[in-house]
Amino acid sequence: MAYVTLTLLAVVANGFSATLDFARYKQVVVVMERGRVPLSWMTPLGVLKAAGALGLLAGFGYPPLGVAAAAGLVLFFVAAFVAHFRVRDFALGLHHLYLAISVAALLVQIQAAT
Repeated sequence: MAYVTLTLLAVVANGFSATLDFARYKQVVVVMERGRVPLSWMTPLGVLKAAGALGLLAGFGYPPLGVAAAAGLVLFFVAAFVAHFRVRDFALGLHHLYLAISVAALLVQIQAAT
C-alpha cells in the first residue's frame, strides 16, 4: 500500500510542479530568478519533472524504470538545492518537500524492484 501511495504522491507532486513550470507560474519565476536560474530553462526543467512522473507510473509495469525515474527526481532536486545554495539562496520553499517525496518514492521503488 505504501508503494502505491508514495508513488502516486510523487507522480502528482511532480506533475503539478511541471505544470507550474510550463505555465511560468509567477511564484516559480521568482524562485528561479532568486536562484539565478535562466527562465529559458523552465520548460526543459518541467519536461524533466514530467518525465520523472511518467517514469514512476511506468514503474508499476516495469519496476526498474520506476527506480530510475525516482533516482532521477532525487538527483534533480539535489541539483536544485545546489543551484540555490551556490548563490547563497537559503530560502528553501518547497524544494525540501519535493526532495523528501522523491526520496520516499525511490525507497519504495527499490523495495518493489527487489
